[in-house]
Amino acid sequence: MQHETLGFIGLGRMGGPMARRLADAGHRVFVHDARAGAAADIGRDSVIPLSSPEEVASQAEIVFCSLPTPAIVREVVLGAKGIAQGSKVRVVVDLSTTGPSMAATIAKELSGKGIAWVDAPVSGGIAGATNGTLAVMISGGEAIYREIEPILANFGRQFFCGETAGTAQVAKLGNNMIGAAVILLSAEALAMGVKAGLDPKVMCDIINASSGRNSATQDKFPRAVLPGTFDFGFSTALAYKDVRLCVDEAETLGVPMVAGSLVRQMLAATNARFGPDSDFTSMVKIVEEWAGVEIRA
Repeated sequence: MQHETLGFIGLGRMGGPMARRLADAGHRVFVHDARAGAAADIGRDSVIPLSSPEEVASQAEIVFCSLPTPAIVREVVLGAKGIAQGSKVRVVVDLSTTGPSMAATIAKELSGKGIAWVDAPVSGGIAGATNGTLAVMISGGEAIYREIEPILANFGRQFFCGETAGTAQVAKLGNNMIGAAVILLSAEALAMGVKAGLDPKVMCDIINASSGRNSATQDKFPRAVLPGTFDFGFSTALAYKDVRLCVDEAETLGVPMVAGSLVRQMLAATNARFGPDSDFTSMVKIVEEWAGVEIRA
């Protein structure tokens, strides 16, 4: 693969490992993050920090974003000193979860400036970002996608969703809704088991060998709930944002989302009770409080 000069905005829990993977693949990566010293944490000489998204976009034709909210994505791309002000950029690849409406809005604005927009939301958590095993959902012009496909391969398995801006965002929102929902359902089932005298680890093992197996009982509960650490690595604020976007999009499309609305309310309660910086597995604590039990190994 030809080595490129790339841009990367947002070096957080997901963006940092992804930028590191690009550097380790031999690319030169100009970066920017709101947090001072974020580039130093990556620890690669080929990762060069700059003071604004505009400066990054004046050094690289292809610029990636990994940012927490739709409003921040819009500001970083279209705001003063944003990516769109750069002198060199021709493709913006958004790895964030922005929702389809914001993606379509930004894509239209960039199109008027001759800049291509590619949605590429990812799923698989920090471990997936570190190990290059993410699911990468892509929507945008197919010719541009084929050009950047070898670069995206550094992140994981790719799924091309179509050329319409925002299509990949719909897939990501649906996935994240399910990921949050199974935490809630698993918590209710396991709380019932604990209250009846079952060992929650044994119950998880039974579920994982049976038809109820899911990402919560297979991964999140063993890692973050049974030990009582609640540190899976995804904040309540971000999960709440994603589920809100999902329910709103379903409403716009005329699709009922009855169970999804309940998940949204549970995340709202978790956000209020434990704060936006809490881990989204803290939903389980709400169920524990109501049930009067703790789901611990």
